[in-house]
Amino acid sequence: MELWDIYDENKIKTGRTMYRGEPFKEGDHHLVVHICVFNSNGKMLIQQRQLFKKGWSNMWDITVGGSSVSGETSKQAAIRETSEEVGILLEPTELRQVISINFDVGFDDYYVVNKDVDPDTLALQYEEVQRVKWADINEIFALIDKGDFLPYHKSFIELLFHFRNNIGTLTGKDPTRKAGN
Repeated sequence: MELWDIYDENKIKTGRTMYRGEPFKEGDHHLVVHICVFNSNGKMLIQQRQLFKKGWSNMWDITVGGSSVSGETSKQAAIRETSEEVGILLEPTELRQVISINFDVGFDDYYVVNKDVDPDTLALQYEEVQRVKWADINEIFALIDKGDFLPYHKSFIELLFHFRNNIGTLTGKDPTRKAGN
């Protein structure tokens, strides 16, 4: 059974822990990570969740997602989850955190990784993942439209694809600034 660190509403550890499945107390939060692996062709590795998995069973999702366990940093959880779920071994320098989103009982840290891997050689965690494949943004949108992909906002998927090769949310440089300033 997973033991989670409890965070306050400012993403500061409280020093308390809870087991996965226990009810949250008012104001308690936990840490979740999601990792989006992109290849050099601009496609995201997506996973299909197992038929028997509780929550979003048989649905397609981004590469990896899971909860941080007690004592882990967000980046450590991302490395562990990626190894466990799809068998991709990552170095800390390969991960770039791009956004952190609050939800009702936690924080969801999103990372991007640019790495070419062969889906046929990956060791998938049987309890979590039934298969993986590379998909471009339009394929993901089509899966969302069919109800076969978790119902992310399409604009959020676009943002993840943007972050693959960009830092920040702007798409251009300030034309009023002179070079070197």
